[in-house]
Amino acid sequence: MRVRAVQTGRMRLGVLDVGSNTVHLLVVDAHRGAHPTPMHDDRWLLRLAEQIGDDGLLSKAGEKALLSAVQDACEQAEKQGCDELLAMVTSAIRDAANGLEVLDRVRERTGVELQVLSGEDEARLTFLAVRRWFGWSAGRLMVLDIGGGSLELASGIDEDPDVALSLPLGAGRMTRRFLPGARRGGRPDLAALDELDAYATGLVEPAAKKLRGAGTPDLVAATSKTFRTLARLTGAAPYSAGLQVPRELTTDGLGQLVGFISRIESSALAELRGVSPDRAHQVPAGAVVAAATMRALDVRCVRICPWALREGVILRRLDSLGGV
Repeated sequence: MRVRAVQTGRMRLGVLDVGSNTVHLLVVDAHRGAHPTPMHDDRWLLRLAEQIGDDGLLSKAGEKALLSAVQDACEQAEKQGCDELLAMVTSAIRDAANGLEVLDRVRERTGVELQVLSGEDEARLTFLAVRRWFGWSAGRLMVLDIGGGSLELASGIDEDPDVALSLPLGAGRMTRRFLPGARRGGRPDLAALDELDAYATGLVEPAAKKLRGAGTPDLVAATSKTFRTLARLTGAAPYSAGLQVPRELTTDGLGQLVGFISRIESSALAELRGVSPDRAHQVPAGAVVAAATMRALDVRCVRICPWALREGVILRRLDSLGGV
């Protein structure tokens, strides 16, 4: 899409986030130093990660769906009057052996340059968003983010974290590997849950050592759909209560939740309040990864932050405007 010249500091920005599960367009009104005000929100459920075959290639069907979603997002961004569209892709395209070729073809057809973010980029941008949300009074901050394909971890005292890490422990990825039956609406296999817990623990513990080496956090925050869902299932306020309502997830509540969801079908889980039907099958894997991560970090409670990667991208862009 055409980027309009911006004559004042005020902008209408669109952020297009191509993730493992969804393509998400967020439109905000913002200017440097101001709170980004959401104006429009669109989602397209593609599950691109599930379109990557054993050969590591994103399927033709997956590419076609991605192209269609990007075209729809461009049309919507134009309709909403966006001055600029910031477009990015995360783990699903990073994982595909033909990911760059697919992005070239999408650019040729749509004119949209989708930027491939590394896992560390994701962690740093998400950390920036969480830091801005909680402010300097949060002190040393640690941030946890479970996406569809990866787990991002970051810790620091400033707006740029001292440590930023990414691990292949996304809820969707772990569901496909350890709990394939959940995708068909079935009950999680208990032995598979134990296997997943051991696998996640083995990956997180070395990362936790690096994070602890950066200093003891004053506040541990978590973001992403997975953590928000887990918090809601353990009693946190619903989304309708507003973004400013404090929400948290404790290890005690999470432990009870893991015990509960390990004994019911994902089709039944999809009927619970706070659970997106299209992601219900990923909740057990997400819960196990969250529990293993909090245990390895010796964290008893995390605060839920409504801002994440997309807001981080917006804030970084606004910061780059300098004196505009």
